[in-house]
Amino acid sequence: MPSKVMKEGLEKAPHRSLLKALGLTNDEINRPLVGIVNAYNEVVPGHIHLNQITEAVKAGVRMAGGTPLEFPAIAVCDGIAMNHEGMRYSLASRELIADSIEIMAKAHAFDALVFIPNCDKNVPGMLMAAARLNLPSVFVSGGPMLPGDHRGKKVTLTTMFEAVGKVSVGTMTMGELEELEQDACPTCGSCAGMFTANSMNCLTEVLGMGLPGNGTIPAVYSARIRLAKEAGMKVMELLEKDIRPLDIMKPQSFRNALAVDMAMGCSTNTALHLPAIAHEIGMKLDLELVNEISRVTPHLCKLAPAGDTTVIELHEAGGVPAVMKELADNNLLDDSMLTVTGGTIRDNLKNVVVKDSSLIRPVSNPHSPDGGLAVLWGNLAPEGAVVKRGAVDPAMLVHEGPARVFDSEEEAVDAILNKKIRPGDVVVIRYEGPKGGPGMREMLTPTSALTGMGLDDKVALITDGRFSGASRGAAIGHVSPEAALGGLIGLVEEGDLIKIDIPNHSLNVAVGEEELARRREKWQAPAPRITRGYMAKYAKLVTSASMGAIIDG
Repeated sequence: MPSKVMKEGLEKAPHRSLLKALGLTNDEINRPLVGIVNAYNEVVPGHIHLNQITEAVKAGVRMAGGTPLEFPAIAVCDGIAMNHEGMRYSLASRELIADSIEIMAKAHAFDALVFIPNCDKNVPGMLMAAARLNLPSVFVSGGPMLPGDHRGKKVTLTTMFEAVGKVSVGTMTMGELEELEQDACPTCGSCAGMFTANSMNCLTEVLGMGLPGNGTIPAVYSARIRLAKEAGMKVMELLEKDIRPLDIMKPQSFRNALAVDMAMGCSTNTALHLPAIAHEIGMKLDLELVNEISRVTPHLCKLAPAGDTTVIELHEAGGVPAVMKELADNNLLDDSMLTVTGGTIRDNLKNVVVKDSSLIRPVSNPHSPDGGLAVLWGNLAPEGAVVKRGAVDPAMLVHEGPARVFDSEEEAVDAILNKKIRPGDVVVIRYEGPKGGPGMREMLTPTSALTGMGLDDKVALITDGRFSGASRGAAIGHVSPEAALGGLIGLVEEGDLIKIDIPNHSLNVAVGEEELARRREKWQAPAPRITRGYMAKYAKLVTSASMGAIIDG
């Protein structure tokens, strides 16, 4: 056990005295020491209840003969950080989460780890740390929020953001907006749709690092507490059997994750996080693989924001295991992969059934024959751009329109809310990439405003930034190379014709090479927006979105 290096032998007497200062008995010190990574804070609604989950995990560890020792991890609420300076820090927090966990685990020689994340960057950051450390590990998330009920209609955070657009065009009053505020987010937990947090918690199951139910058991259900106790007991079994993350997260596990991603129509942010996690196991996950798997994996679930179904209803229909079962039965998922249950996916799916085939459709009757995400290529995105195809109105799958160019999210939102965007336009938001932003901000405010104003089937939006999992419409993000690195998106001018063809994975600007060369000669890289602190360092080190916006080396 790694912990022996800090607690056994004559020269470790000082170390033992410090452990006893924590109140630990000799018996507790002699047991395996299990680090409990708790992302609790009083800021993030998805994390406000994680202390309760943590206590349940600790109980499970103790029942199985281990000594749990808790330490914290930071977490950002993307909804609260949205559309202001705070959003620059969201994606960048992923690297800090992974690095800080590495520091705590190495410095204190834990034998095993239980990770308790819930929201957006917390989940991939912890998965990156788990792969890097390769200690026996289990994940148990905080679980999804229940949807709200507003005048008899199911609502989520997306409803709230889209209401801003409705107020701006006069189809909703401020009084109605305030009433909706009371109803949209009724419980703790990650926001109720298939947004980024729930996408990553579900894919943690598919990767094999979370127990069945990790992604969909609601935050407020007692079943979530029982799952946490099981996770605490299970990590002790993994320690005994010496089953580690790199025994579980193999290249084929990532193909499985992409297959379920396509079937459920997960957040476009998965195209940043899966490559970043894969990098930690020594795998290069190319964006071409997204389209490769999308071509053969049908879209089975229309979950919010693509439809009205929430993660709670997915849970009632059988959850992630039911989606995996449908794919595995049709040879679209490798069920031989090992998981934290100690068994294979095949073992885990033995008694699984789809309980609602209208919600989890059979492969023979999908919403579409290909998956919920698509990567586009062309002169605007030679390294790729990502769109949540399953949430695009059919009228916008192929679109041509004049570019309306903005050098920041704020400029674009101002134009949208002041009704300066017309049907047919293509809104271009640039200098919002990982390096140029810095931090690759999410653009939920402009996409939701367009939807609330009734323009999501008439206006496209492209950016070198990214989108919330709650965004819908022809919202094309991750355009690479980004403008700050000299990408062609930085050369687009007002009125240029933008051509979008999602079925054929194409994104181009109709400007000749000579004209583009002339513009490139005049182009100058903008001055950094942030020159001090963590984000200044991040901007210097971060790689392209096409590589997962990782810090490599």
